Amino acid sequence: MVSNNATCDGSLSSTDFQIVANAFAEKWKKFNSDFPEWLWIDCSNRLGFAAHGVSDGYLSVQNVFFKVQSSLKEEHGECSSNDYEEPFDNATLVQSTSDDGHWYDFHIVYSSSYNVPVLYFRAHSSDGQLLNQDEIEKNLPTESAKVLTESKWTFITQQEHPYLNRPWYTLHPCGTSEWMKLLLAGENSTAENRAEQYLISWFSVVGQVFGLKLPLDMVKSDG
Repeated sequence: MVSNNATCDGSLSSTDFQIVANAFAEKWKKFNSDFPEWLWIDCSNRLGFAAHGVSDGYLSVQNVFFKVQSSLKEEHGECSSNDYEEPFDNATLVQSTSDDGHWYDFHIVYSSSYNVPVLYFRAHSSDGQLLNQDEIEKNLPTESAKVLTESKWTFITQQEHPYLNRPWYTLHPCGTSEWMKLLLAGENSTAENRAEQYLISWFSVVGQVFGLKLPLDMVKSDG
């Protein structure tokens, strides 16, 4: 059972992280059965991590294909992205042979410094070349790029992946606990259900930076 502290100050304990991560992965599988699963990568037995506790690990989904923004504009004209309510507006969670897009890997990792989940990501082009930050930001939905420029709750930064020891990009978690506290407090459900929904509520916000929207049934589901 998840502690109710997650609904009080917007933070999450490391033990609760694995619980809500598994709940998120199961609901993703249930409501997004046509797409690849989020997988829990267990790092508890790796050298240097065994003493950190049972929750050592992270969620991973690989090869999320995004069409480049110029291609999307050609397909949809000048229509606002608000006109499209599909769960994945700009992404296709399948392999593609197209060369007019990029592939992303996403990891959800627990931050012991901020006591919240953090989205780590990297992207590469069709020839396997890793994208730099400027290239990534140019391919974000227009609304997301504007929000990141003006926002005080997050920004893209590069830092070492805590388990892979390689540089990955992240959405900085500096303001996560503050907006999660407000988000969870506004939900009309029991404290226990709000805690169990923690990662779903969190991803419903951070995923939109990339144009990823959770299905409404997944957001509303209590079980």
